[in-house]
Amino acid sequence: MPATFPPRLDGPRLAPASGNAARQLVVILHGYGADGPDLIDLGRAWQGQLPDAAFVAPNAPEHLPFEALGGRQWFALEERDINEYRLGAQAAQPVLDRFLDDELARHSLNDSSLALVGFSQGAMMAFQCGLRRPSPPAALIGYSGLLPGAGRLDPINTQSPVLIVHGEADDVVASYHAEAAQHALEDAGVSSSLHLLSGLGHSIDERGMVLGGRFLEKAFGSVRPV
Repeated sequence: MPATFPPRLDGPRLAPASGNAARQLVVILHGYGADGPDLIDLGRAWQGQLPDAAFVAPNAPEHLPFEALGGRQWFALEERDINEYRLGAQAAQPVLDRFLDDELARHSLNDSSLALVGFSQGAMMAFQCGLRRPSPPAALIGYSGLLPGAGRLDPINTQSPVLIVHGEADDVVASYHAEAAQHALEDAGVSSSLHLLSGLGHSIDERGMVLGGRFLEKAFGSVRPV
């Protein structure tokens, strides 16, 4: 039987605003029911702070089960419970890992120049994959998401700083998931910072974009060209 490989991902890209070769790569992962074009504007918002960064927002590998709804998913959501999140993120990880390897090779970079940014289900994937890369990324950011398998973080392999941003009024992924993620990361020895934003629902607002941009700028500050 021939070997099978994970599907290849693709999505909108932004070249470095400086016009130079990329020195950093920021991969932005969308949420359930969305697609890459929905979040690539985050990259545009951060280009001024990160002029030598390339940005890409890949489309998740699966269409939603109901075609009329459009959009894509990293993994199916039926039960919407902790076990489903953990198993689904684990199953989707090889697809994202392959994409990250390909994108880094495209720019002749390694994981020390990589940041993963995710929203909602994309945040689950950013944490699932970023915490287990063979070499730690420069930064991980999760917006309005949760940490899959927060009680089972072994094995993880990262010294990557983590930023967690969540709306206190989120009625899709309750904000206690953000606090649980921070506690689990701290117990595992991972440096993290948490911002609970008052009045914010399940979305990213100007405050979140500013926090993310500053966090990436600081994380990449010590990265040198490969």
